[in-house]
Amino acid sequence: MNKRPLYFDYAATTPVDERVIKVMVECLGFNGNFGNPASSSHAFGQQARQSVEQARQQVAELVGAQADQIVWTSGATESNNLALKGVAQARGVSGGHIITSQIEHKAILDTAKQLQDAGVAVTYLVPDAEGLITPQAVSEAMRDDTFLVSLMLVNNELGTVSDIPAIGQVVRNRDALFHVDAAQGAGKVAIDLAEWPVDLMSFSAHKIYGPKGIGALYVGPQAQQRLQAQIHGGGHEGGLRSGTLATHQIVAMGEAFALAAALFDDEKATIVHLRERLLEQLLGLPGVRLNGSATQRIPHTLSLTFGEGEFNVATLGQSIAFSATSACNSASNAPSHVLLALGHDARSAGRTIRLSLGRFTTEQDIDQAVELIKAANASAPAFWQ
Repeated sequence: MNKRPLYFDYAATTPVDERVIKVMVECLGFNGNFGNPASSSHAFGQQARQSVEQARQQVAELVGAQADQIVWTSGATESNNLALKGVAQARGVSGGHIITSQIEHKAILDTAKQLQDAGVAVTYLVPDAEGLITPQAVSEAMRDDTFLVSLMLVNNELGTVSDIPAIGQVVRNRDALFHVDAAQGAGKVAIDLAEWPVDLMSFSAHKIYGPKGIGALYVGPQAQQRLQAQIHGGGHEGGLRSGTLATHQIVAMGEAFALAAALFDDEKATIVHLRERLLEQLLGLPGVRLNGSATQRIPHTLSLTFGEGEFNVATLGQSIAFSATSACNSASNAPSHVLLALGHDARSAGRTIRLSLGRFTTEQDIDQAVELIKAANASAPAFWQ
């Protein structure tokens, strides 16, 4: 059996933590906590509901929210759709103005395009040279009819971190709603929704060592009466998201968020150490540069562009699991829209790889990856010709 590649694609998805798997499995099978949380007339449903609400509290605690402000969804993509479409439709989708950026996840960009086609004006902010969207850029783009601003907390390709509190204050001063895609930020950035001027925030379990297919949307007090459901049928989740709750996935997401809270400081210190070990060796190679701010970032995600020499991506991909772009772009085989927005052409974007570190990355992984990358840095065609 072939040895599995080194895993450096945590930004695409994380393996489910064994401790999360344990609580998830306990909700399966006849002897498990398998009841429908909406079945309040018997013990099976009551037990499931109790577990769902405990998980809701666990998610809320990591991000400084109240439990009743957390709405379960199938993941950050659905949360993003609910936030953008829900706010637009609640006010009447035609007309008005929203602000987002050129470096958002496709779940935001494609949703914004759909709203644009329906008659909403959309401004796509250009990042600065550091790969950041600044409060000043948001302020200058605000209009009298701006009703929503949607920006990510952590860029999924660069690892750069936006100044969300400062941007949120700009938005709040203009009486618009502020949505933040925090799929890449939960567990990596200290989030405090009790203090931050944020109205809507999207989360995904599979980016934080939970299972795929489950996520949540934070709905703050300013947004509660300005959001329209996108999935109907039963009035679950306060009428904002109908459908039978997936107890096993929800409990697993709660456990994943609780673990992230407990491990936050130690895990961050470990990732910082590993990142420095990696960069110290790779940035010494001729022509290699880091994309995005060197300081305003999480340590987990690195976008590196290699010099004009050859780069054997095919060989490297057999030994290291990494990304040449975000997972949402890879199926189209197109250059990263994020890198293009930063001024890369297709050729330099094709000499760029994203390495993302996580809970199970080791020093040995780092050192092996460096040797493999060095070997690939002078052997065959680049990504794009």
